[in-house]
Amino acid sequence: MTRVLGSRHTMGRKTSVLGDGKLGFDPDAAVTHLRGADAALARVIDKAGPFRLELKQTPSVFGALAEAIVYQQLNGKAAATIYGRVCALFPRARNGFSHDHILRASDDALRGAGLSRSKLLSMQDLARRAKAGELPTLAEVHALEDDEIVARLTQVRGIGRWTAEMLLIFRLGRPDVLPVDDYGVRKGFAIAFKKRDLPSRQDLEKRAVRWKPYRTVASWYLWRATEFGKK
Repeated sequence: MTRVLGSRHTMGRKTSVLGDGKLGFDPDAAVTHLRGADAALARVIDKAGPFRLELKQTPSVFGALAEAIVYQQLNGKAAATIYGRVCALFPRARNGFSHDHILRASDDALRGAGLSRSKLLSMQDLARRAKAGELPTLAEVHALEDDEIVARLTQVRGIGRWTAEMLLIFRLGRPDVLPVDDYGVRKGFAIAFKKRDLPSRQDLEKRAVRWKPYRTVASWYLWRATEFGKK
């Protein structure tokens, strides 16, 4: 995986961005902390270079989750093609399609764009919940704790903890997210720590205690470590 991430950053929970598209924590301070906390991770940092997490600029929580649904279990190129086809169904939509667009579209049109039956149902459930006001707005979500966001978003069909964590990292820029079920993070850990097997959830969480309150940054570097393994 290559997708990726101030006053309150020591808790890694609330008010994590100072402005849209800006991290609410000092990345240099985060890297300095990780270097001092974990020598093995420090070697990955030396090899990968500066922390460069680019936040997505999706204009709404609905839009971010709709895109995430399309991208689930697909490689980037295939997912981008399907997402482009879904967007093309609504040529007059500004700033991306809305929940009303999805609810008005026929099943045949959405399936024809490339959505599987499962993703179609997930997208429609997301749209219904957004229309009913069950999804927090971006303004609201910035004031919620990480666990609260995960609990609310995972009520949507097809949205699991991993998808919610990706929003926390790549849209909200939260500093202390550890997606323990992400294959790239686990693979990067095995490479960085010279393990023959992927770590268990418990092993990863135990090691990651020392990375707090910047586990997002540590995860980003573990994703980079998977790239080393390909060379």
